[in-house]
Amino acid sequence: MSSDTTPHTTGKLPSGPGSERHAMSSKQEPFRIAVLDDYQHVALSLADWSVLEARATVTVFNDHLADSDAVVERLQPFDIVCVMRERTPMTRTIIERLPKLRMIASTGPRNASIDLKAAEERGVQVVHTGYTSAPTIELTWALILGSARDLVTENTSLRGGGWQQSVGDDMAGRTLGVLGLGNVGGAVARIGNAFGMKVIAWSQNLTTERAAEVGATLVSRDELFQKADVVSVHLVLSGRTRGLVGAAELALMKPTARLINTSRGPIVVEADLVAALKDKKIAGAAIDVFDLEPLPLDHPFRALPNLLATPHIGYVSRGLYERFYQDTVANICRWLDG
Repeated sequence: MSSDTTPHTTGKLPSGPGSERHAMSSKQEPFRIAVLDDYQHVALSLADWSVLEARATVTVFNDHLADSDAVVERLQPFDIVCVMRERTPMTRTIIERLPKLRMIASTGPRNASIDLKAAEERGVQVVHTGYTSAPTIELTWALILGSARDLVTENTSLRGGGWQQSVGDDMAGRTLGVLGLGNVGGAVARIGNAFGMKVIAWSQNLTTERAAEVGATLVSRDELFQKADVVSVHLVLSGRTRGLVGAAELALMKPTARLINTSRGPIVVEADLVAALKDKKIAGAAIDVFDLEPLPLDHPFRALPNLLATPHIGYVSRGLYERFYQDTVANICRWLDG
């Protein structure tokens, strides 16, 4: 790869040599690869894309397009599209309007925003990468502690010349309620035990034996919301879990309790959470996921003082990004090899 190559940063399709990794072949036109939603401008530095030089050009887009017509217009020239998680959904409407598309390379082991049936019908291969839940587990506890100790307010005060502003909540001796004890929820529960918390848990198929494996006690859904000082959501988004946490569940929570969501936004009814926080029905919330991403500029979540919100960074860590992009390059190489 040439040293003068830089990531593409505008919303239009690039045309100059400074915005593409060129790899011309004397025998055939190179495949064209689009890497979408590289918000941090790191895709080209975290993997060795030079192995594709002889057979493909790589174009990186750092911005996000929400409009499907704009996405289709952008992707018309490309044979391979690399998507980062669910940032840009590859819907039937989009796939069917991309006649050159031959491969979708997604990060993570599954991607619910890709219409697999539409891809299969069009002969578009979909490939995935490896994954680890560790970054999301770590961020969950960063959000729990950041909310409980009001770290953003205290940091803002200190930067502005002030000093102590709040009295933080303890973790030791309190009750952690975990919704879902899969890879992420189970690890979050174990860490809760390490903090000296009592851990309770619920999900639709959770057994007493599974709960005991991670030091948790199985309770009913209502009991979890009633007893927990911290409720942390770790369920897969599905028809059964969409809107699972709404006004009724939030009303069961203690006024001193906090809600944490690093799973998927639609599991919690946004309007109900906004109302609960505005009315101070609960002490606070910390969330990393939203119904619509990126979050609209005028969304109430951007202004609520008792909400700690981060822009879906649960999986955004250097180690996982390296795995995502390196596996993506390897997947493309395998596809090009036959």
